[in-house]
Amino acid sequence: MTAVSPASPTQALEVLNRVWGYSAFRGVQAEIVRTVTDGGNALVLMPTGGGKSLCYQVPSLLRPGTGVVVSPLIALMKDQVDALRQLGVRAAFLNSSLTADGVREVEQALLESELDLLYVAPERLLLPRTLELLERAQVALFAIDEAHCVSQWGHDFRPEYGQLHVLPQRFPYVPRLALTATADERTQADMLRVLQLHGAPRFVSSFDRPNIQYRVTAKEGPKTQLLDFIRAEHPGDAGIVYCLSRKSVEETARWLQSQGVDAVAYHAGLSPRERNQAQERFLNEEGLIVVATVAFGMGIDKPNVRFVAHLDLPKSMEGYYQETGRAGRDGLPSTAWMVYGLADVVNVRRMLAQSDAPEDVKRVEAGKLDALLTYCEAATCRRQLLLEYFGEHLREPCGNCDVCLSPPRVQDATREAQMALSAAIRTGNRFGAAHLTDVLLGRETEKVLAMGHHQLPTFGVGREHDERFWRGVLRQLTSLGYLTSGEYHGLSATGKARAILKGEAKLALREDSLQPRERVRKRDSARSGRTAVSTQDQPLFEALRQWRLSKAREQGVPPYVIFTDATLKAVSETRPGSHAALGTVSGVGQRKLADYGDEVLQVVRDLGGASGVQATPPDRGVAGNRAVLDILSGSRRATEAPAGVTSGGESLPDQHRIEAVAEALRATRRDLASEAGVSAFLVFPNATLEAVAQRQPRSIDELRGLPGLGPKRLEAYGEKIVQTVRAALSG
Repeated sequence: MTAVSPASPTQALEVLNRVWGYSAFRGVQAEIVRTVTDGGNALVLMPTGGGKSLCYQVPSLLRPGTGVVVSPLIALMKDQVDALRQLGVRAAFLNSSLTADGVREVEQALLESELDLLYVAPERLLLPRTLELLERAQVALFAIDEAHCVSQWGHDFRPEYGQLHVLPQRFPYVPRLALTATADERTQADMLRVLQLHGAPRFVSSFDRPNIQYRVTAKEGPKTQLLDFIRAEHPGDAGIVYCLSRKSVEETARWLQSQGVDAVAYHAGLSPRERNQAQERFLNEEGLIVVATVAFGMGIDKPNVRFVAHLDLPKSMEGYYQETGRAGRDGLPSTAWMVYGLADVVNVRRMLAQSDAPEDVKRVEAGKLDALLTYCEAATCRRQLLLEYFGEHLREPCGNCDVCLSPPRVQDATREAQMALSAAIRTGNRFGAAHLTDVLLGRETEKVLAMGHHQLPTFGVGREHDERFWRGVLRQLTSLGYLTSGEYHGLSATGKARAILKGEAKLALREDSLQPRERVRKRDSARSGRTAVSTQDQPLFEALRQWRLSKAREQGVPPYVIFTDATLKAVSETRPGSHAALGTVSGVGQRKLADYGDEVLQVVRDLGGASGVQATPPDRGVAGNRAVLDILSGSRRATEAPAGVTSGGESLPDQHRIEAVAEALRATRRDLASEAGVSAFLVFPNATLEAVAQRQPRSIDELRGLPGLGPKRLEAYGEKIVQTVRAALSG
């Protein structure tokens, strides 16, 4: 075991700023980074979009060796790795998508200490070959992402995760970091047991996502309601629409397409190729909507998902929270929108009752469903209820949910509840909502007459109200547990209903779901205050998005990997006029400043000019790349030479020659990669290419000591690199 000197907070902040372009950690991030960097274990509960990845990525750069990240979704590893490489971080993945040669290349890079982060699927990690490989390598830490998957009590149990107890057994001295967005006490207990984290500190970040506006409304033609919502509030935005069944997913996607909305279906019944295509389109295109079952979403890193819509009721509060949390990861205004009706309540309760799960599991799941239904029927701030469920108290109403923006009125509906419950009991506790409504309204349908229900005392007692009112009463009674659904959708009164029928308890229900009301305009005015980008900055923001899209397509990466919407918004607002000014924008690290600074500044100048004094952009990457290369090579230079001067006091090559050499090296690297049938970064990474372009060595000896050029690479590629430099300079 190699001793690790404790990292100072200054070192962690330095890495955060230079690599990611952030000036400070958020919440408990700094404490987590310090704990893990110093060799400690940790359990982290942090909401989606709360910055979990930085909690293991920063320590992986500060500790010697390679940080190993266990990630459940193979399809997303490439995007996570692409995003890190854009930052200059040496990252790779090991999963079944790689060829045998590809696997060997990554394994060799790991053994030669040429990787900062390695993403591994749990199935791959558990192979004897992989475990033996990791024992031969220097592992900085193990980060178990989506760690709730270890628990059968969790909402995404995966058997492979349950076998991760092998990590503390075989690597007892390597720090382990378990991360998830949601986990109840039982799930947390399983995480502690399986990963042997007993005694490790628990870091619980706030579950509040204040940028998300929560909205729930009664289902009255869900596809039309969804279309109206998208057209009114999120035209051209990326979003996720969740449906309960595969059939509903496909029908909804086709219907949206027929209405001119760019949408694609995703569910487990599609072929792997079709699912991958859908996911690739969602990650790489702007404004695409995915209609999906819950098979879609875990690990999605797309930060500019502007809305998540539910057309069917989720199964639990945990599932709802995790799914809605995929909206607004960039911190900009976003919407969690849901419609639900009585049929949803009946279907989910019936599915739970008919499941093969043990009775104790059913009871736990029933409790979670009850909490979600209480949330849906709430007449008080939804965010307060949501946070209360996760053990967090919000003292004041949030002001950013439908209940706060348009407070519903409640009415005493005890008498009507007694009528509905009596109708259910007198008809034998076996008929559905439609039949009970007919009885209450006094409709002499064929079924009512055939059953003799027109002769019951409850026949017609509810004529003073309409059908919508009674369906709302029945839904709320079912949601609140006074009615329950049977095998054939029949509704029966529960023991809880006795107090209502005897007049010992009163029941207040929301008016808005019981009767039609005028369209509320408050939400529209509130919406205007939530616009992500001001009208004045919109043209520049859109121009930057177009530039970002073209750049992403050139490189074959998702647009948000180049810059997030939040960063582009900040650029649009501040209109920087120099590299120095652009470098102060959150999300612009040294590597991205060097790679994209000139182009971003040009877009700013083209669209109305920059604020402040225009400055001639300095040489790209001279000081900035040196700082990043120092971090990635695992050591700091004892002294920093001023920009434009080498450590020996000689002038650095001019920018024209630097770019000529860099371009020639890229061509050489492509040729070498093609000959060997490997990825270009395994020939030599961008950090090495930039260091060579700066130094412009004319001999093998001058190559020695450059980052990324170990003895094996020098032997394999050194002469070719030197020849390329000479040819570029002589041309």
